[in-house]
Amino acid sequence: MITGELKNKVDKLWEMFWTGGLTNPLDVIEQITYLMFIHDLDKMDNDRKKDSRMLDLQYESIFAQKNHLKWSSLRDKSAEEMYQIVIGEVFPFIKILHMDGESTYSKYMGDAIFKIPTPQLLEKIVTALDEVYCLIERQPDNKDIRGDVYEYMLSKLTTAGTNGQFRTPRHIIRMMVELLDLRPGDLICDPACGTSGFLVASGEYLKEKYLEEIFYDEKIMKHYNNVMFTGYDMDRTMLRIGSMNMMTHGIQNPRIVYKDSLSDQNEDNSVYTKILTNPPFKGSLDNDIVSPTLTKIVKTKKTELLFLALFVRMLKNGGRCASIVPSGVSSNSNDKAYLNIRKEIVENHRLEAIISMPAGVFKPYAGVSTAIIIFTKTGAGGTDKVWFYDMQSDGYSLDDKRTPLEKSDIADITLRFKNLAEENSRERTEQSFLVPKAEIVEKKYSLSFSHYKQSVYVEKNYPHPRVIISEIKEIENELINGLLELEKRIDG
Repeated sequence: MITGELKNKVDKLWEMFWTGGLTNPLDVIEQITYLMFIHDLDKMDNDRKKDSRMLDLQYESIFAQKNHLKWSSLRDKSAEEMYQIVIGEVFPFIKILHMDGESTYSKYMGDAIFKIPTPQLLEKIVTALDEVYCLIERQPDNKDIRGDVYEYMLSKLTTAGTNGQFRTPRHIIRMMVELLDLRPGDLICDPACGTSGFLVASGEYLKEKYLEEIFYDEKIMKHYNNVMFTGYDMDRTMLRIGSMNMMTHGIQNPRIVYKDSLSDQNEDNSVYTKILTNPPFKGSLDNDIVSPTLTKIVKTKKTELLFLALFVRMLKNGGRCASIVPSGVSSNSNDKAYLNIRKEIVENHRLEAIISMPAGVFKPYAGVSTAIIIFTKTGAGGTDKVWFYDMQSDGYSLDDKRTPLEKSDIADITLRFKNLAEENSRERTEQSFLVPKAEIVEKKYSLSFSHYKQSVYVEKNYPHPRVIISEIKEIENELINGLLELEKRIDG
């Protein structure tokens, strides 16, 4: 969530487009995104120059012989000159950054159109966007704030929140990335990538933890830039934003693809080592849309169950998944399909953890109760004990304002998950504990924290009923005597 001055700046920026004649929210988001991308190319180029000097590597600037196309150069020009350079040079330049027609970037920038109608409007927007970036840079964690700006813009869409087009909170994404312990050789996928938040966070984590290993090994660097990250989505605007988001975070050619993950379009089988996602759960799909390979795993039309079947199919043996799921996946006992998908994961693979999250985590866009499921695909079972954690605070208030709080369970979750042996001594009355597989089977594969938690009952002794009656009579007598005394004073 963005608030205060930054929110006001974004609102004014948005208003500039509307008063300038661009009233379609998707057009506004796309145009802002293009300009943000032009700004970020300048910053990315400077950062890569610094990294190359630090690592003693050669780097050729993408702006070689074209420094006048940089944001830092454009913003100082007159409105007319800026407009002509953007239309005639900058926009064609960003559309051909990857000449390879098969690259992610070229696929989604090839049909991009610059729609800002006048030099004066462009100058106002560039100035306003510069002010937004200045505010972002002043924030202690400006990467999160940048993501929040995207989220806030998406919230202005009438479809945002119903079509799943809003960010998973960045701190939740980061926690999930850390829980999966990513490695430089991984193949990582988000089958419902949106703005590529999970993929961007995965890339940032890997650079933090394995910077030298990635940048000094040419083979790993090529893998990181071209093969490691795959994202699917069915919204071309999201694909554009997602691919640009990844490119500005230093990932040159991720596989961000237009694809319906649950359909026959998606043929991925035993491909990925890690899946990180928060797929949109829209209810039910028609049978003729869904891939038969998924209904073989679980016979259902419900998307929340079909996505779990999809993760099982897409992972390699030994591959791991961390996905956000609605609470019904954990607890629904009335629909056989819910039981069957839980049974599939518990019996045929290795279920590792269920982390229940409070309903307010996705406010103000949704108030649904959710959980994070973590499992390893084995094809041969392996579930022994499952770790349950009841997250009570994610570090923000659970109302629409989402005000930062001092208390957060996220660090505790990460620490405990990486030291599960120590959880054996935890009591069922505590916030986390291990549950043996046999007990889960006995409870019809329920994965609800509340089904295994034991409540603490404090024994309390109460007086005998006759004593209580006697005390009530004494109080009643005092009231009557008081009323009689009052009457005497009135009459007297």
